Amino acid sequence: MANFNPNHKIVLDNLLLPHPLVRAGKMFGFPAYYVGKKLCICLYEEGVGIKLPAASVAMLLESDPNAVLFRPLGKPKMRAWVQINLSDSEAYAYYEAVFHESIRYVHEQQQKGMGKA
Repeated sequence: MANFNPNHKIVLDNLLLPHPLVRAGKMFGFPAYYVGKKLCICLYEEGVGIKLPAASVAMLLESDPNAVLFRPLGKPKMRAWVQINLSDSEAYAYYEAVFHESIRYVHEQQQKGMGKA
């Protein structure tokens, strides 16, 4: 059974599900948020995994003590992903701009992919 903080899910549902591009789903049995068919944000154990441009991942890893490499199920780090670990679920509201950057980034990546022949 997947372990995650259910209070984190409540906060993220409130922050993310009102966005017209976001839908709820699952990733490895964990609650997740998708833009179209692409995963952009997911709960994982004590934190939240977020897909971002490489420069944003690097900046968060360098400047935010709550940020770590995202390595679900002990796998190698996932490219363009970071995990934010907070004990206070309500504190994820401070990362709303990061979540919206993820949504935009994944949406843009999908749009680029649709333009390929």
